[in-house]
Amino acid sequence: MKANELKKGMAIAIDGNNFIVKDVTVKSPSSRSGNTLYKVLYRNILTKQKMDKTYKGDDTLNEVELIRCTVQLLFSEQDSCTFMDSETYEQFSVDHDAIESELPYLTDGMEGITGLISEGQLLGIELPATIEMEIVETSPSIKGASASARTKPATFATGLVIQVPEYISQGERVKINTLTNEFVSRA
Repeated sequence: MKANELKKGMAIAIDGNNFIVKDVTVKSPSSRSGNTLYKVLYRNILTKQKMDKTYKGDDTLNEVELIRCTVQLLFSEQDSCTFMDSETYEQFSVDHDAIESELPYLTDGMEGITGLISEGQLLGIELPATIEMEIVETSPSIKGASASARTKPATFATGLVIQVPEYISQGERVKINTLTNEFVSRA
């Protein structure tokens, strides 16, 4: 596969080790003759070490086959989370380091998560595009504020903090875009 086809969550083999793509940043050329560069942040599947590499769009990479299945978060412990395959009921334990960018969205019993499995091991997870969460702390709502576009910070039980419109109050359930980390609507 080509570097310009890379997406977050893919598994790539580099020098005999398997890495999962954690982030891809595209850098467009500043001159007409320049090449578009793809800066990729990887995490080694076994050692959990992070690595970043930069590629040109037509560089070739070796993709590792992943099995995608629906999993449920059973519970979170001090340094790991336990997930269960929704079809086979097989359980997988994953270190917090492997899913650190997804952790603020995870609540015990959460369903609809996609697990990335290779060789019987859960390598990472993909969250749904939007999730619903309840606000545990925010400043009081302002009546009549629905016409303004001003926002205020809202904190959730997981520690996640996002900006919400002023008319939203504590205790309300809201939808959050997990890709952009932004408020979508009331739930």
